[in-house]
Amino acid sequence: MTTTDADSTGSAAAAAACHPRQPDTDPRDAAQTVTDNAETSATSGTHGYAQQKDAHIKRLRRIEGQIRGLQRMLEEDVYCIDILTQVSASTKGLQSFGLQLLEEHLRHCVADAAVKGPAAIDAKVQEATKAIERMLRT
Repeated sequence: MTTTDADSTGSAAAAAACHPRQPDTDPRDAAQTVTDNAETSATSGTHGYAQQKDAHIKRLRRIEGQIRGLQRMLEEDVYCIDILTQVSASTKGLQSFGLQLLEEHLRHCVADAAVKGPAAIDAKVQEATKAIERMLRT
């Protein structure tokens, strides 16, 4: 996921209030989400998606397979409408995945902020609103 400079400063600080950045153990972890930050907090450090992580990885692998299928379709000169149908299915899969992550964020991080007080709630609501705006632009 990529961000703009304007997005990264505000959302990273808000995310640190929910969970601290985990230490990098894999080089692939360098491309962390926009909510990772080096600051720490008194929370457990788990993300809202932690309980569903295996299911999410399985789902993303399925979507990855759809994308690879698109590449094969182009290589095999498949009819363009059939390719567009697959593009639509892949897009819907990613949108559905994004909505699930958003719901988990609201249930976990925003609920955690509610315990911390009005300032934390405002920060999390603003962060979620920006995430929704980004999702709607796609």
